[in-house]
Amino acid sequence: MAVQKVEHPMLDYKEKTKSSERFMEEAQQVMPGGVTANIKYFDPHPVVMKHGKGAKLTDVDDNEYIDYLMSYGSLVTGHGHERVKKAVMDQMEQDGTWLFGTPHYLEVEMGKRLKQHFPSMERLRYTNSGTEATLLSLRLAAAHTGKHKIAKFEGHYHGGYDQMLISVNPNVESAGDADTPKSLPESKGMHPAHVRNTIALPFNNLEACKQILTEHKDEVGAVMIEPVQAGFIPAELSFMKGLRAITEQLGIVLIFDEVKTGYRMGLGGAQALYGVKPDLTTLGKAIGGGYPVGVVGGKEEIMMHSAASQGSDVFDSSTSKRSSAKDVLFHSGTYNGHPMILAAGMAVLDILEKDLGAALKRTEALKNGINETLRKYGVKGEALGIGTIFSVILNNDGKVRNYRDLQQTDLATRKEIDFRLLNKGIYIKPMSRYSVSTAHTDEDINKTITAYDDVLREVYGGARF
Repeated sequence: MAVQKVEHPMLDYKEKTKSSERFMEEAQQVMPGGVTANIKYFDPHPVVMKHGKGAKLTDVDDNEYIDYLMSYGSLVTGHGHERVKKAVMDQMEQDGTWLFGTPHYLEVEMGKRLKQHFPSMERLRYTNSGTEATLLSLRLAAAHTGKHKIAKFEGHYHGGYDQMLISVNPNVESAGDADTPKSLPESKGMHPAHVRNTIALPFNNLEACKQILTEHKDEVGAVMIEPVQAGFIPAELSFMKGLRAITEQLGIVLIFDEVKTGYRMGLGGAQALYGVKPDLTTLGKAIGGGYPVGVVGGKEEIMMHSAASQGSDVFDSSTSKRSSAKDVLFHSGTYNGHPMILAAGMAVLDILEKDLGAALKRTEALKNGINETLRKYGVKGEALGIGTIFSVILNNDGKVRNYRDLQQTDLATRKEIDFRLLNKGIYIKPMSRYSVSTAHTDEDINKTITAYDDVLREVYGGARF
């Protein structure tokens, strides 16, 4: 098919976002690279936002966007939901403070609701982020098994700390054989020991995983997995059930990282869809309604390692001589179970119990519209994902089952399409996944499909259209 592209989208983007560019120049004088999280940056400069409401964002140049990044999936109810706002204000008015520093009623009330939706969480603990939740889950697994090596899957992300910042986005040429991927560090400053102690596994390859885990069964205490890689590449059911059987057989704790998928696949997360019960689950993002929160929950016998007891507070000098590390699994945090955040979380669950079904249907409508438009222009590709998360995969000749398959797709054209969509008021950080919220409307979905048609015509249409 002949290709007849219009003006390069980067030029239009820079023209439309001049104030963002000026802001970032100033920001670089304050923060390294101008951002406080690497993920917020993209070339030539990120869009700087000044207002959000519902499914819309407005940038500092007064461009309005339909937002599908939704703070990387955290805003499952959209920007500034009135019910969430009211819950936060009511908590502060009713309780008179937004932080007790003591146990409080919302810790129990929120926990009961989470346990209803995630029956595998027999006991749970709060953290301040999904990253902290996955970190605590590894400590719990090591305490339970006495084994300190961990295994994770190539292409899966569980937080920006050394143990798990391994083989997240590796160079495939350096990553070894697909059946036995090498563990590769993703950052400067990491201790080489983590490369030795974190084993990379191939996603959706059960036989290879069985062989690797069996070889290291006396060392590996935990396997952590995103049941849906990056939120949009699903595990195959036979793989998930097989992994559960293997880890049980080998005495390895199976951890489902549902920070992305929790309350976005459905009220019970990916584990409810697969019918597989992990030993531990981590949650974050969606349950905070835009506030920082994390949760670890799972089997009582594992979670009870963290139970507070005599000598379990390392800051209590009166007990220091009567306890030792072998008796204590330390976990603490000033803001764990923050009452204001849990009030927001309770409101989010109220909204999702009522409106998540509609958001799931709108996501399917958007995916179907994109897929039909791809077919219209003869593009091999699909909107791939489960629940309210998906990504657009281009020019794949076969099924995308894992990280390496994804690297064989047309990533360059996907990036170009994303910039063209930005210029038409569809906000997605280039190359990111889409997250649909309860705030998105049928009109938003239809406008997005129309924008896709315009963009694909520009990129692929050619003279015949």
